[in-house]
Amino acid sequence: MTNAKNQVPELPCMCASFRRTARALTQVYDEALRSLGLRTTQFTILQALSLAGEVSQGQLGEILALDSTTLTRTLAIMRRRKWIETRRGSDGRERLLSLSEAGRAQLDRASPSWQGVQDRLQSQFGDERWGELFQQNREMTAAAKGGSL
Repeated sequence: MTNAKNQVPELPCMCASFRRTARALTQVYDEALRSLGLRTTQFTILQALSLAGEVSQGQLGEILALDSTTLTRTLAIMRRRKWIETRRGSDGRERLLSLSEAGRAQLDRASPSWQGVQDRLQSQFGDERWGELFQQNREMTAAAKGGSL
């Protein structure tokens, strides 16, 4: 482990390392979105629904690798703010989620702030390394979920 002031100590656990990175990134994105009354978790759901269209709550949880309890709590807040629409699926038990007009508007308002963080981080790493980081992240996610690389 390193003790230099500006160095982040190496953690021997891949999970701990990724979680630390995720928390640090979440803080940066949350700060950028705060003035819009939006958290990174909410922005991610808006973005995922924008890309996926109408999906079940279970499918959304799979897309985001979010546990049901966390997703249900965040969706409840987003429903109260009228950012998402919910309708019953064909079997009556399934809930289908989609962006509402208010959700689309919130995503559109927040996207420039989000893009600013993206651009700043990408400029620190360069385009090639940025792309490699995305690829490595996809591979690690697939491996963690039991899929093949």
